Amino acid sequence: MIAYLSGLLLSKDPAVAIIDVQGVGYEIHISTRTSDSLPPPGEKVALHIHTSVREDAITLYGFPDSSEKRLFLLLNTVSGVGPKLALAILSGLEPAALCSAISLKDSKRLTTLPGVGKKTAERLCMELAEKMPAFAGEIGPLPTKANAPPRVEGFALHDAASALMNLGYPQETAWQALRTVQQTDPDKAATMTVSELIRAALRSLA
Repeated sequence: MIAYLSGLLLSKDPAVAIIDVQGVGYEIHISTRTSDSLPPPGEKVALHIHTSVREDAITLYGFPDSSEKRLFLLLNTVSGVGPKLALAILSGLEPAALCSAISLKDSKRLTTLPGVGKKTAERLCMELAEKMPAFAGEIGPLPTKANAPPRVEGFALHDAASALMNLGYPQETAWQALRTVQQTDPDKAATMTVSELIRAALRSLA
């Protein structure tokens, strides 16, 4: 099984990266957060890999570190959550925020994630809440209800990116503008609505 790959990044989009390892191109499914963290094509990258083997396909899933890979595998143990939904969940919330929401059984926050309905959110909380403290050593202490972070619309960035592309901006340009918004004021960006993100991104492109 392939557990780790290091090579040159040939291409990337919000869902897939292709890495050249000694002349062989590996197609790796990734979260949009992982995609955002990757350098431009042509530079060296390394990803932790989970290899899924089925009768009709071998699929690779990539992660920036081993703890996020473990979290992905843990999400897949929940009834109704497969690899595609697990990546969507990791796209919507960073690991620390996701573990916090599950640990606090904040199902309402989880329903803001793409593909996560009320029943799935409740299953995530019920089946994984007691397992979240095990990740504390890797991602930092999990917050209590008293110091829990404010709720953030997990899919706002993706909706904003889609809107920018509908306006005619190339995919990479749209995501770069949104990254600029995030980097300028991360705390403010985390609480922005889709409309606010779009306006801020358009200002950065002006």
